[in-house]
Amino acid sequence: MKLTYDIRDLVPYINWAYFYFAWQVKDQVTQLRMRREAEAFLNEQDGNYKVYALFEIFDAYAEGDDIVIKGSKTRLPMLRQQQVNSSCLCLSDFLEESSTRCSSLGVFATSVDKRMASDFDDDPYLKMMAQLLADRLAEAMAERMHEEVRKKYWGYAPDENLSIQEMHQEHFQGIRPAVGYPSLPDTSLNFLIDELLDMKQIGISLTESGAMRPHASVSGLMINHPKAHYFSIGKIGEDQLADYARRRQMPVETIRKFLSANI
Repeated sequence: MKLTYDIRDLVPYINWAYFYFAWQVKDQVTQLRMRREAEAFLNEQDGNYKVYALFEIFDAYAEGDDIVIKGSKTRLPMLRQQQVNSSCLCLSDFLEESSTRCSSLGVFATSVDKRMASDFDDDPYLKMMAQLLADRLAEAMAERMHEEVRKKYWGYAPDENLSIQEMHQEHFQGIRPAVGYPSLPDTSLNFLIDELLDMKQIGISLTESGAMRPHASVSGLMINHPKAHYFSIGKIGEDQLADYARRRQMPVETIRKFLSANI
């Protein structure tokens, strides 16, 4: 399913803490000034650019450390924590282990009109402002989309009544792990997500490493298990690297490049 929103629909969902961090601004006076400037910029650009989401809900189950999409040839190999004192978690742990008693799994991507990051090349300040706000809008779209999925499209939490702040603090049931983040560090998983969603529908293309273009894009999974929570894969050993490469059906040295930060 494809959703399209105007900028004004997503401004309330922006997590401004990440905007301040990107500018490396810490004092509150400067933060307030920059937020006013950012909101004025967004108000001016409302109507000039659209923000998009694409998602599907699949029947899926766990097979070892893989997530298998039922009725599809697509398998999503996951990584498992290996470090001492970890819980040895894997995202597949939050799905049923039987194809006859499937869980549901959400797969999503969000993006902003690519022109927003290129229309201000003549003004370095506005260019930076536009790029950083495009990133925030892609994340805000993921937040709003996930809310609507939980309450309406997937509908496992129809009576949820959370404030934006509570959503930013992840008080909702389930998780929304994004590709490239600690529990899904392999950006090449975007190729598999693309097989499921056809991300070009919302203007996303992939580089050879699986990075998304435009940069203001987010992709990942939605898991509704009530005990699901975020975690970091951390460092993995050569044994898991080889096993993961086998499951990804790619050479070990190629996978090593994708997972360099985890080795």
